Amino acid sequence: MSKTRQTLIEVARQLFAQQGVENTTMSDIAKASNKSRRTLYTYFESKQDIYNAVIQSELESLYLQLEEVIKRKLPADDKLMIFFFTRLEAIKDVVTRNGTLRADFFRDIWLVEYVRKEFDRKEIAYLQDILEEGVRTKIFEITDVPKTARILHYALKGLEVPVIRGVFSLNINNKSDRDTIVNLIFRGLYREK
Repeated sequence: MSKTRQTLIEVARQLFAQQGVENTTMSDIAKASNKSRRTLYTYFESKQDIYNAVIQSELESLYLQLEEVIKRKLPADDKLMIFFFTRLEAIKDVVTRNGTLRADFFRDIWLVEYVRKEFDRKEIAYLQDILEEGVRTKIFEITDVPKTARILHYALKGLEVPVIRGVFSLNINNKSDRDTIVNLIFRGLYREK
């Protein structure tokens, strides 16, 4: 990505966070980045186009955090647990760090869903890799790894809004939170026999 494009995305992100997407114009972005409107339109066709690029840029930072978890030399169960907490915390950080984008996130969730399709696909692949590693090393016994990965992905997505809004929290450093997740994911709801 060119340096100019990166600059425009970062300036737009800051303006969207401060003023909201609705209240930010292409002229505002050009002026704040010390670029002409012509330069801005060379890289982006519309405000919607630059908004999509901002969301995509934020999702890229999530990819990097999740890839770091994937690369760790850990047993699959530990890796899955760290992945779970890292992902929820990273989503919360991205949304809350961006100020008024938080309101836009909740108001226009379908737009965000459209932009994050690729992120969802990658996340499912990451989860599938962890689960396959767990099956290979005999930590997990899973009959349908792809379906299990999708179920875990959608379970994580379902926790996003309550975590972002602060009505539900999970902390990897809290033993009770870790134990709850471990029991649910690894032991299920059944009583041990």
